[in-house]
Amino acid sequence: MSLSVPIRPVPLALQLWSVKESVAKDFAATAARVAGLGFKGVELAGYGSLDARGARAALDSVGLRVAGLHINPAKLGEINQIIDDALALGSKHVTCAFWPRTHYVTAAACEGIGGRLAEFGAILRSAGLQFSFHNHDAELAVHDGRTVLAWILGAAPPRCLAMEPDVYWLHHAGYDPARFLLEQGARCPLIHLRDEAEIGDGPVDYPKVFAAIDAVSSAEWLIMEQDRFNHEPFESLRRGVDRLARWGRA
Repeated sequence: MSLSVPIRPVPLALQLWSVKESVAKDFAATAARVAGLGFKGVELAGYGSLDARGARAALDSVGLRVAGLHINPAKLGEINQIIDDALALGSKHVTCAFWPRTHYVTAAACEGIGGRLAEFGAILRSAGLQFSFHNHDAELAVHDGRTVLAWILGAAPPRCLAMEPDVYWLHHAGYDPARFLLEQGARCPLIHLRDEAEIGDGPVDYPKVFAAIDAVSSAEWLIMEQDRFNHEPFESLRRGVDRLARWGRA
């Protein structure tokens, strides 16, 4: 697999959902193991038994930054708590982790979801935060000639709703992730790197993905996420980081 040297280095973070059992058991010990693998930051989806300030202290102690927070859409009504947590953690990025796919019934419904997300994004923006949306495969279904994701993003101004594309889920849904990055990359400060299991051992065409990332040159974080493992989870993550390092991406 031939990959070009990155034009602009982009730091690598881990989505801690990848090791959620370890996080639930001991957040601080998990953070230390993640730092030891060579990650520069983490994307959070909970803090185990800690609160946001406790999580920040644990991350600071091992030199990890917070790339962003994933928020369950059911929690978006707790907007003041989200803002307080993001500021306490020193993160500028808050991401809606998913949306229930059963809501994607019509183009109008998808536009309505985009409008609702934009409203949350405007509130977060007033606090100095950037709101994004993270895709799975359901967002690539088509209504009236456009994908669900196109309807959602089209209904929201980029300043109020950025995008966190997941390259594996784009591929899995039949949409070339490199094409998506070239189309929407200026709207994508965070990019999820995922494969069927270990990074680089699955179907995602990472040379094309990284070429697109370099061409757009707007990514602030590359964020690895893994939820299927051929090895013990931290061993799988180590192999992924090593491969990304060989590609000049870690």
